[in-house]
Amino acid sequence: MAEKMVEKVMRLMNKPSNIRNICTSAHIDHGKTTFSDNLLAGAGMISQELAGKQLVLDFHEDEQTRGITIDAANVSMVHEVDGEEYLINLIDTPGHVDFGGDVTRAMRAIDGSILLVDCVEGIMPQTETVLRQALKERVKPILFINKADRLIKELKLNPEKMQERFLKVINDVNTLIAHIAEKDFREKWQVNVNQGSVAFGSAYHKWALNVPYMQRTGITFKDVIDAYESGNDDAIKELANKAPLHKVVLGMVVKHHPTPLESQKYRIPKIWHGDLESEAGKALLNCDANGAAAFVCTKIVWDKHAGEVAAGRLFSGTLVQGQEVYMIMGKKQVRVQQLSVYNGAKREPVDKVSSGNVIGIVGLKGVFSGETVSSVEDMEPFEAIKHIFEPVVTKAIEAKKPSDLPKLVEVLRQVSKEDPTIKIEINEETGEHLMSGMGELHLEVIENRIKTEKGVEVQTSEPIVVYRETITKQGMEIEGKTPNKHNKFYIKTEPLEDAVYQVIKEGKVPEMRLKKKEESVWTAFEEAGMDSKSSKKVRDIYNGNLLIDMTKGIVHIGEVIEMVMDAFEDVMTFGPLGREPCTKIKVMLMDTKLHEDAIHRGPAQVLPAVRDAIRGSMLSAVPIIFEPVQILQIEAPISYMGDISKLIQNRRGQLMDMQQEGEHITVKAKMPVAGMFGMTSDLRSATEGRGNFYVVDQLFEKLPYELQQKVVQQIRERKGLKDIEGVAMQA
Repeated sequence: MAEKMVEKVMRLMNKPSNIRNICTSAHIDHGKTTFSDNLLAGAGMISQELAGKQLVLDFHEDEQTRGITIDAANVSMVHEVDGEEYLINLIDTPGHVDFGGDVTRAMRAIDGSILLVDCVEGIMPQTETVLRQALKERVKPILFINKADRLIKELKLNPEKMQERFLKVINDVNTLIAHIAEKDFREKWQVNVNQGSVAFGSAYHKWALNVPYMQRTGITFKDVIDAYESGNDDAIKELANKAPLHKVVLGMVVKHHPTPLESQKYRIPKIWHGDLESEAGKALLNCDANGAAAFVCTKIVWDKHAGEVAAGRLFSGTLVQGQEVYMIMGKKQVRVQQLSVYNGAKREPVDKVSSGNVIGIVGLKGVFSGETVSSVEDMEPFEAIKHIFEPVVTKAIEAKKPSDLPKLVEVLRQVSKEDPTIKIEINEETGEHLMSGMGELHLEVIENRIKTEKGVEVQTSEPIVVYRETITKQGMEIEGKTPNKHNKFYIKTEPLEDAVYQVIKEGKVPEMRLKKKEESVWTAFEEAGMDSKSSKKVRDIYNGNLLIDMTKGIVHIGEVIEMVMDAFEDVMTFGPLGREPCTKIKVMLMDTKLHEDAIHRGPAQVLPAVRDAIRGSMLSAVPIIFEPVQILQIEAPISYMGDISKLIQNRRGQLMDMQQEGEHITVKAKMPVAGMFGMTSDLRSATEGRGNFYVVDQLFEKLPYELQQKVVQQIRERKGLKDIEGVAMQA
């Protein structure tokens, strides 16, 4: 009897040298899910005939109707290369910019990524974003140039011209890698045609070629062109038999993507900030199955029979069903009820799992994305998973029937666990529920899922924009007194330097409270131009803001500094103008006078004093509102040029660049998110359905002076805040 897939997977699970953890990543509609179907068919998991049309990994109903991938789906499969069997854990990721959070989280669980590029469209904005996400997590890319049949059928190119087209894509990708990757990997990770880390083919027609395979079998481009020009379907099918996509691609994966044993040596120092010399550290670096267990949850799926299933990667140790483990950030002990490997939407239960695998666990109550689960209690947690873009659009959401309210609160909690890029704010006092996401499509999909999959009828408000607050000049040094008048804090604020802010934004320093000597953080700040005295005194990095402790010789500072950080984080989350988050602010604690007795400087005393001092100093530093701005790339036929520029200007946008290629134009524009609602339908009507736009980047910029006062008023009215001495407080 043939061995079942699950049995094969279980047999290979314990041989890390034969495991490859990979994902597909690309711009929207460049063919990732069709490509994954081919790999599944090659492993014998779906029929060869249906591959490419079945889209197995788009198993949510809304994914099939919209024809796009929204969630990242996991599959484990076994593949034979040169007579040796390999276990391949594949994650299929979304390409649409609104679901970029899923891509970032998938990158934590894997070691290699297959970058797909459509050979006609070339490198697109989202290709660059997914490559940046991969390199940030030290994931090694290889390149697959898809839709090669379009070059022959649509553009009718000869073999020389085809090669030129391929070379252009390859050079573009290599330029990006050289530009984005860290110094050590720039040269090493360039993709190379002759070494075989680049392949070309058509996922829809199920064939692929790379140089080593062509040399081995003697197939040339001419054979491919002949097959298509014969106009005969059987000739194309024959091509898929001669050069099957899964064989070429997986051969490439096995040769060029690292095993967990190799990859963890350079990935762990980047994503785990514990002591690498400790026992846990060594186990992580060597992917040791006998060390302490360390599992990172990258995604939570809600299963109606099993409850919460945490999917993620086991970096070291072995997990057994029924074992007691600790959730490090949640600070509690739980039991592993069930372990499973993935097969699209189906989970197949297994008894034990060793390090280096992508798995699902049932029984981690209250787990969230990015949580570290370990068999030892005092394990240092993994670095928080950082998303490239922040949520910028908010909707208020309420249940249509008052009787559904308790259910809605429960559902919203589930939603924010399943998709951490969605921010949910449940205000129990006012009964208002706010849901923030990456864009209109993102919120629309979530809203639909609440109605169809969770069965709660809801209504939502018009979308609102999330603003940021910051200051423009140096503030005065303000004294904050505790309510009992026994302690004083002297605090000064000033705008954070651009270079330092960039270092935080690019993720070169982790956003966290600094407790011990963090040499790497100090050098990063010093390279950005901060003097070495100040860099060593940074205590807290939070949402792009810094807290620096400039005090000297204060005896009890160690006892109150945690409370000062709490107050700092509180003001940075709810700024003085409209209780919106703050950004780019440097807060300096200059001096304090503390009471001898610890009882007189508890949280009830310290928190209000520090909060008032920070707010007071910010108000003296000319605070202003920043609004989110997105840089868009708009594509349309040249005849609509006038309509597009009119559309951009009517929405307070700026034209940055316009390029013409034949009958097509590509426009780059900077648009305030506040002016982008309904943009998709307006662009369609202005270009008769032939225009598209993609988000390239997102940043916060100063709101025009004449709108400042108006927006602050609107925010305060919307939140029901009242003005107390210039600070917006909850009434």
